[in-house]
Amino acid sequence: MIRLTSSQNPVVKEIRSLRNKSGRNERGLYFIEGARFVSEALNEYGAAAVIRDIKYVAVSDSFVGSGGYESIVKPCLDRGIKVYSLTDSLFESVSDTMNPQGVLAVLGMKKESLKDAALRDGILVILDGIRDPGNMGTIIRTADAAGCAGIIVTDGCVDLYNPKVLRSTMGSVFHLPVLHCRSTAEAVDICRRKGFLICASHMEGSVSIYDADLSGNVAVVIGSEAEGVCDEVLRNSDMLIRIPMTGRAESLNAAVAAAIIIYEAVRQKSYTEMKERAMFKTGV
Repeated sequence: MIRLTSSQNPVVKEIRSLRNKSGRNERGLYFIEGARFVSEALNEYGAAAVIRDIKYVAVSDSFVGSGGYESIVKPCLDRGIKVYSLTDSLFESVSDTMNPQGVLAVLGMKKESLKDAALRDGILVILDGIRDPGNMGTIIRTADAAGCAGIIVTDGCVDLYNPKVLRSTMGSVFHLPVLHCRSTAEAVDICRRKGFLICASHMEGSVSIYDADLSGNVAVVIGSEAEGVCDEVLRNSDMLIRIPMTGRAESLNAAVAAAIIIYEAVRQKSYTEMKERAMFKTGV
């Protein structure tokens, strides 16, 4: 391990700068915090689908003294990953959390463009103007749990590498393709050309999600709570779908709405596949 003691050390200053989007973009780096999150990155390190380019790891004295050496430091050193040790107070000065666990990893950004991606069959989720970090992270986590084909982040959304977004994904950002596109309209056009049905979520959509056919390749567009899906995309969608609400609430949280729609699509796909298997067995 390499010992750091000064707040003016270039590595310390670099980590601190990564809390801001400008610093991340300038250096092409971002960081993740927490023992579980860093362990997840180590587990995925070198995976073909999500190349985890871990530049280095930083740990606090308390973390190393409480078992962190065997769980994270030693595996990093065994793989040739540089590890810096910091005093507790110095670590707190670079952390983005109120009560840091004492471990973070700095990684290289990997932005994959939607237009260059080979999309697999299934459910895609297009994010249109999602600016709340917690919502974006939770949608990514839900898409991972549901086995979605990918998430598409457009330029109007909060930065994917925002530490709050990353924490909210609980490591799911490493498990499925997160693709980037300049605009939602362009994302819709690309997905349609690649055979996906475009379904935009709208409170006054003409089709209930329980009546819509979501069993094929679908790209679900989720808008922000404040503005919803943009008008241009609404006009160019194949279907405007709504979540029936019989109570008095005016709207749903964007992440909650996304989860309901995603899992209705999963339910329909599972039912369709089950019927197809039954027909195959009976020779119908």
